[in-house]
Amino acid sequence: METNVEPIPKGYHSLTPYLIVNDAKKAIQFYEKVFGAKELYRMDAPNGKIGHCEIEIGDSRFMLADEFPERGAVAPTQGGRAFSLVLYVPNVDEIFDEAIDNGGVIVHPVKDQFYGDRMGTFRDPFGHEWSVGTHVEDVSPEEMDKRSKEMFS
Repeated sequence: METNVEPIPKGYHSLTPYLIVNDAKKAIQFYEKVFGAKELYRMDAPNGKIGHCEIEIGDSRFMLADEFPERGAVAPTQGGRAFSLVLYVPNVDEIFDEAIDNGGVIVHPVKDQFYGDRMGTFRDPFGHEWSVGTHVEDVSPEEMDKRSKEMFS
């Protein structure tokens, strides 16, 4: 693991919205046309859906993906949640434990992810999902694609 990696990835702020939509390709086209958004990175899932996409509007970024009901990712048009939040912190394990100790419910435990973050997801006592992470490795888009293909095969 690299030791000189910043805990917040370059180009991001501490808090990043993550949208789940029922047609990510159309959503991206909409955001490009309406807001002048730029697609920075896209990871396609083996089934052809967009598994993860990073978008920039002005000086801010957000993430989005197609629905994956089998993982609990359902768009608000289908009765799902409107968004989740990604929070980058220097000390993910400490913050995650604090959230659980104060009424949060684990959705996905903290673990090192293939995309270079150590991350976990919890639902707060008010029903909102938070993915809290520390960026621990700078991973090139090519390496991320390779790792995701290995993970899904």
